[in-house]
Amino acid sequence: MDRADIVHDNFMCRVRTDDLPAPVGEHTLAEAGLSRFDLAALFVAQVQSRHLDRHARKLQARGQGFYTIGSSGHEGNAAVAAALRPTDPAFLHYRSGAFQIARAAQVPGHNPVWDMLLSFTSSAEDPISGGRHKVLGSRALNIPPQTSTIASHLPKAVGVAHSLGLARRNRPEHMEWPVDSVVLASFGDASLNHSTTQGALNTAGWTAYQNVPLPLIFLCEDNGIGISTKTPKGWVAASVRQRPGLRYFTCNGLDAVDTYACAREVANWVRKHRKPAFLHMGCVRLYGHAGADVQTTYLSRDEVEESEANDPLLHTARRLMDDGGLSAGDVLEIYQSTDARVAAVAEQAVLRPRLTSAREVMASIVPPARDVSASNGPAPDQRQAVFGTGDIRAASEPQHMARLINFAMTDLMLETPELVMMGEDVGRKGGVYGVTQKLHARFGPARMIDTLLDEQSILGLAIGMAQNGFVPMPEIQFLAYLHNSEDQLRGEAATLSFFSNGQYTNPMVLRIAGLAYQRGFGGHFHNDNSLAVLRDIPGIIVICPSNGRDAVLLLREAVRLAREEQRIVVMIEPIALYMMRDLHAPGDGSWMHQYPAPGEAEPIRMGEVGVTGAGRDLAIVTYGNGAFLSAQALKRLQADHGITGRIIDMRWLAPMPEAGILQNIAGCGAVLVVDECRRTGSQSEALMALLGEHGIANAARLTAEDSFIATGPAYGATLPSVDGIVAAAISLCSAAGRP
Repeated sequence: MDRADIVHDNFMCRVRTDDLPAPVGEHTLAEAGLSRFDLAALFVAQVQSRHLDRHARKLQARGQGFYTIGSSGHEGNAAVAAALRPTDPAFLHYRSGAFQIARAAQVPGHNPVWDMLLSFTSSAEDPISGGRHKVLGSRALNIPPQTSTIASHLPKAVGVAHSLGLARRNRPEHMEWPVDSVVLASFGDASLNHSTTQGALNTAGWTAYQNVPLPLIFLCEDNGIGISTKTPKGWVAASVRQRPGLRYFTCNGLDAVDTYACAREVANWVRKHRKPAFLHMGCVRLYGHAGADVQTTYLSRDEVEESEANDPLLHTARRLMDDGGLSAGDVLEIYQSTDARVAAVAEQAVLRPRLTSAREVMASIVPPARDVSASNGPAPDQRQAVFGTGDIRAASEPQHMARLINFAMTDLMLETPELVMMGEDVGRKGGVYGVTQKLHARFGPARMIDTLLDEQSILGLAIGMAQNGFVPMPEIQFLAYLHNSEDQLRGEAATLSFFSNGQYTNPMVLRIAGLAYQRGFGGHFHNDNSLAVLRDIPGIIVICPSNGRDAVLLLREAVRLAREEQRIVVMIEPIALYMMRDLHAPGDGSWMHQYPAPGEAEPIRMGEVGVTGAGRDLAIVTYGNGAFLSAQALKRLQADHGITGRIIDMRWLAPMPEAGILQNIAGCGAVLVVDECRRTGSQSEALMALLGEHGIANAARLTAEDSFIATGPAYGATLPSVDGIVAAAISLCSAAGRP
């Protein structure tokens, strides 16, 4: 028999014969603050969750339901929901189904059985994901959907908790949750070992240790096993109990009354002290990990039956019969009538429409635009006071890229109060390259957050703050460091709109210092010339300026896209061009620009490329450092070889500005792609495909080698050079019949 059927039959038989497990709780109903009706409501939520699991398995066996992870054995989390407010944001573990059902009972007008079955059957009418994924979640219940919940949702839960403290002093325009909320993030005992969990726990403790408000409950639903690997007994308590800055609580999730009493104590403590706590809830896992997983392939029958004997529904049934005034018949009536209702609703859910086309599936990748208050930019006297006379004067003179970005960020922070920056060393130090200098003094530590050294936590902080209405501008110190945290972009930030059908968003502007050509500094870990990790993430916008003026205008457009269109924008800032002043000769100052103050220049909209020159012999398509090198090469090509050309600076790397590129190479005899990224996986592959698809045959590419970057004099040995561009251009133009 299916273990679900065995557990089902055992429940009815043991209730009928009064063969119920011994008490494990210590609190009476009165001590816990529960009435008999409250306990009965918790039981109803638990039973609904149990039967949803059972019928989801049946639907899957019939091919009418899809991959599902059940909550059976974890129904104690219904009591945690009852101890919290329905306005408290909850980032749920995939076994927290009873939590969502119990919360739905706190908000009139919701039918969690129908809603969750629409999700289980991938119906397009699923109110949270629109049929894109089987997830727990509800906008009305303040439960954002989690697409992984192994542990990757915990850093953003820390971010949301931090945002609640900031919102007391700096209320964002689109704030999602009340400032006195408590954030809940639930996960399993096996997930405790994941680096994102450890990072989130450490970040929460590190923050609270400094008396920074962080109202967050980590709920560890400990069933003692992760898929087939057992968690060592005592491991969770031993690894968490003594963590600094984090208060530890424990409860037996088998007993709903004790769990409620403990959860209420935790919630009250966190709400009062605005500090994080860890609630360790013991429970059991019934049926197996997921889908068709059979526990008896890796557990003995005795171990499986021991867990089944401790079914939390049996414990709640005993409580109802001992303390709640219900008979065995009353309990069975609730159980069986709920079973019949869930079965009937399931038969209706399978008839509802599903997504059928790529267009329908992709409709929520790009989030919806939102209304924002109009801004006329910072007032002149306000700018004068913040910038100071020296920087105001400097802004009227040509400057290098790093300083121009600094000016732009100052104006943007003046103009957008909810804009907050965070990252390693961005505050007092002003960044490794001084790009954020003076911003800490100008705007204070609440808007210039010096984070701990953990990229997952930096991005999690940004994602969480964005969900609560802020416009974060996190900084990753070097492009190579992004790989420590790329799943926060791929698996969390980029998927939120997609899996919530556009109901939840986390817009941001992520700044990353990157690419190569640093002379003799850092090697491959500070010079990463690959953008492949970013370019294939659906919905993310990637930009790369080659000069300071473009950097200013692109950054402003990035903030507008985040604030108004709720987009995630990544700006790659070429490190080697931060301080670049000269183009052709020392002292010529040709790569510096005057600062375009707000309102003084047309914005650079998405897809608009930059074009330098008007020659027709050759078009060079490039970006970043490639634009700088190509400008040097084009001067030599014309002076020494009579080859005229133009440079098309892409600016926008994803989505690729195809129309702008094709329009500006039209009429040119040859097209050379200059790509400083590696030959494999670089933009050049997509560019060459674009040219081929449009019948442009006389084209070639010059890229970096498939190599890491060396330190010292060989830093540029594997990269495109001015000489290499000149040689490639001559060869290409000669093949085209150009003398």
